[in-house]
Amino acid sequence: MPQSQLIISTSGQGLYEFTEQVQSFVRSSNIPIGLCTVFVQHTSCSLIIQENADPEVQVDLKNFFARLAPPTSDPSMSYITHTYEGEDDMPAHIKAALTQTSISIPVTNGRLVLGTWQGIYLFEHRDRAYERKLVLHFSQ
Repeated sequence: MPQSQLIISTSGQGLYEFTEQVQSFVRSSNIPIGLCTVFVQHTSCSLIIQENADPEVQVDLKNFFARLAPPTSDPSMSYITHTYEGEDDMPAHIKAALTQTSISIPVTNGRLVLGTWQGIYLFEHRDRAYERKLVLHFSQ
């Protein structure tokens, strides 16, 4: 079964679409039908399938999660004990726990079966730049 690693460079919190890279991986497998699984090998970012037509959706998602889990310097987060990796680290773990580290997308006729406005995103929850490692796996 085909498997590959993908590295996505981030430049801080936000959503990074990589739908085309996954589609390219699926095409290169020459398998017409199956299931593509994407797994991120980190605990402070996550994966989501989300609208890719209106960029305001991405802005609103980022703002929502920022309110839900603000930096540990925020008084509302005074109960947090894991702080030695920075004020954005534990909130990043919380955000990742609320989303997902693995997604599966059906494949038909050699193409990802995504809806019209759906895209695959790495959701970076940390403030600084990272190189995030993902594993792509395609099975029949």
